Amino acid sequence: MNTGSICTRDVAVCERHATILDAAQLMREHHVGDLVVVEMSGGRRVPVGMLTDRDIVLAIVAKQANPEKIFVNDVMSTPPALVAEQDDLWLIASRMHLNGVRRLPVVDAGGCLSGIVSLDDVLQAVSALLSKLWLVTGRQPHIEEKNRA
Repeated sequence: MNTGSICTRDVAVCERHATILDAAQLMREHHVGDLVVVEMSGGRRVPVGMLTDRDIVLAIVAKQANPEKIFVNDVMSTPPALVAEQDDLWLIASRMHLNGVRRLPVVDAGGCLSGIVSLDDVLQAVSALLSKLWLVTGRQPHIEEKNRA
């Protein structure tokens, strides 16, 4: 199981010159708590940062700043922690732990955005694997009985 097989391909994005108000409206429109900040390179989106709802609360709301006058570039986390499509679950979990994040942009071999993977995605994949492994214990006695008959 790799990142490409569990990630979400439809990613909510914005550019660094967008205002925080625009970014917050995008989050609301897409029902997400984060945006991948991208730059266009050769017609493809390259992740350059992450903006979360928490970033907005701490940098704008808590300081009573005007979200129409502050840009994503001023608040986003950069550079973003990334994972590649072929990376395994261990690497995703390690990268999330190391960077203290619950979501990671996924990039293809060329470094362009191809998806986003969340902690929930990883937990769901691990849960499915554990469920499958648990079934092994129930099947073993059945196979033994069949082989002895």
